[in-house]
Amino acid sequence: MPYDPESTQVVPTGFIKTSTSLLRHLPQPRKKKTETTMEVFHLPTTSPLLTSIAAASILLFLLVSDNYSDRFATKSPPPLKFTHLHQFPPISDRFQAVHLPEISEELLAHRLNLRKATKTRLTRDEKLELGLARARAEIRRAAKVSNLSTTVDYVPSFAVYHNPRAFFQSYVEMERRFKVYVYPEGDLPITHDGPCKNIYTVEGRFIHEMEHGANGFRTADPSVAHVFFMPFSVAWMVKYLYESGSFDQTPLRVFVSDYVRVVSEKYPFWNKTTGADHFIVSCHDWGPIATEGNPFLYNTSIRVFCNANSSEGFNPQKDVSLPEIHLYDGDISPKLLSPPDTQRAHLAFFAGGNHGPIRPIILKHWKDRDSDIRVYEYLPKKLDYYELMLKSRFCLCPSGYEVASPRIVEAIYAECVPVIISEKYVLPFSDVLRWEGFSIKVGVSEIPRLKEILMGVSEAEYSRLKEGLRIVRKHFVLNRPAKRLDAFHMILHSIWLRRLNVRLA
Repeated sequence: MPYDPESTQVVPTGFIKTSTSLLRHLPQPRKKKTETTMEVFHLPTTSPLLTSIAAASILLFLLVSDNYSDRFATKSPPPLKFTHLHQFPPISDRFQAVHLPEISEELLAHRLNLRKATKTRLTRDEKLELGLARARAEIRRAAKVSNLSTTVDYVPSFAVYHNPRAFFQSYVEMERRFKVYVYPEGDLPITHDGPCKNIYTVEGRFIHEMEHGANGFRTADPSVAHVFFMPFSVAWMVKYLYESGSFDQTPLRVFVSDYVRVVSEKYPFWNKTTGADHFIVSCHDWGPIATEGNPFLYNTSIRVFCNANSSEGFNPQKDVSLPEIHLYDGDISPKLLSPPDTQRAHLAFFAGGNHGPIRPIILKHWKDRDSDIRVYEYLPKKLDYYELMLKSRFCLCPSGYEVASPRIVEAIYAECVPVIISEKYVLPFSDVLRWEGFSIKVGVSEIPRLKEILMGVSEAEYSRLKEGLRIVRKHFVLNRPAKRLDAFHMILHSIWLRRLNVRLA
């Protein structure tokens, strides 16, 4: 029987075929052991020598211990402290990722001259770093150029981009240089696959495009890769490994712990950087919880999450915020493909369940209170959700249980200016995009004044916001196959920035 990715059939124990017994048996219950605190994973910062010794000791401990994944507490691991990270000169003070000990342009140039003088070749690592150094130099050069060039698929705008010149040059450098190695370990369905419709669409679509798309970024040679992708799906872990109603998330942590163990034993790349050039992609709310399975994955790797909550361990210096794109059948609704440019009858619209800390406040103040602000807890069957979006000037996008909301992307599609009501949410692509150029942010304490705030937006400002929505729309669309500057490429560009280790704003 062919594999159906949307099937609800439970995968039997032992479905993962690898060279280690750890992955073969991970769905089976594991005996509980005495939990210890995560203090063992702290790296001291008192001395570089002690730091190196401690790091080596920890790594050796992780490699020789058969059951280290059971030795951490269920709370989030505390951040590791590194003292050897190099900070490159900023393009501006908006964005900075400082988790990779890379080599400066000056040092690389010196090494290159030395190699030429001694007639010896650069190592592969030196070639990679030299290419990244040249990319940084080109981006900084572009950031200072006064002219703005327009292409068929890119309209530079200081209204919606922090620095349109730097962004476009960075994107071009990514297309020219960036290489991703996808680990082949693991079997369907939890690895190399993911949901391609409904609420977790973006997770599966990224995995599929990275694995099967003709995008030019994947390489079969890991020695030339800039980053390494671990293609497991947390959404499928929850579906196949989690026992419904048990509230026991241990199987997710164990799977991640064992997967990292497999690739770290089989390949040299994880141990070389303690995972700093490795990344995962997850749109499930439990993505951060799953990464607790390995402290280095949690603290140093690039984690690409929809649940980008900076109060729950999400670190925008190294992690990437993933847009939550809800495609019910895998495609954008035909109603949202070409929004009509007509007068909108309603000031604002929201329909959603009463959960999380913010939505009850919205429902309390605005449900059935004002005809200009259409707020529903449950939308009556006679009303159409997308039609109400298309008839509204502003769409309320409050957080629910977690910070991210698919309404933001739906509002962008409908050219309904998103009103973002959230706390501690790191917005997608915010290292490149000026969200104030196409959305409005309202604080929780300002919810009672919502109508006053929205009525205070002038027609000129509203037109500017709508124009911004039209410009950024392509960045939030998942195409099959992927197209230049679409959501897949913007996600990859966010990963590229963290590997490149520059500021872009």
